[in-house]
Amino acid sequence: MAVAVVTAAAAEDLLALDRTAQDLLFRAARTANAFTDEPVDDAQVRAIHDLVRYGPTALNAQPLRVLLLRSPEARARLLPYVSAGNRDKTAMAPLVAVLAADVDWHERLPEVFPHRPGARDWFADDPAGREAQARLSAALQIGYFLVGVRAAGLAAGPMAGFDPAGVEREFFPDGRHRVLLLMNIGRPAADAWRERLPRLDYAEVVRTL
Repeated sequence: MAVAVVTAAAAEDLLALDRTAQDLLFRAARTANAFTDEPVDDAQVRAIHDLVRYGPTALNAQPLRVLLLRSPEARARLLPYVSAGNRDKTAMAPLVAVLAADVDWHERLPEVFPHRPGARDWFADDPAGREAQARLSAALQIGYFLVGVRAAGLAAGPMAGFDPAGVEREFFPDGRHRVLLLMNIGRPAADAWRERLPRLDYAEVVRTL
């Protein structure tokens, strides 16, 4: 049986998004390490949220919570918990988002999953299960949020180099949130990028049975 070989150029034509949108979201998008001083306002963040909130999560749970740090005072509270290699760029970014999972997400199930009235009770006595589900669905939402930042014409600098427990104590003393990621957001500076690192090829990632 003949196997069709799809070239990169032909693959682009198989996508519903036009080439400009493909590049904006993926090919030309990079992790930013430096930003201009142009502010990121609340209207931009709201537009990002209003777009990406439609991404799917388990049970439509939506456990992601986003804390925006704008003021110098708030940034100063965060920086002691950020690794040395990430500290300067976090201090200079126009906006820092603290991305956390609400482990009591099940309390909202009657509202967001109304066709199963008893769904909240499935998780009421299972804190470990709730946290596992919260981390998984919030991680999905973080991916949507990052792409939404790019869709807004901004650059994102996601960072895992920080002390999550320290950030939770500082900003989420209620104990119901698990901080998963920090994300610097803004317009990229001229020297924002490092060289593009290699990506795995299709044949190394995908199998068919």
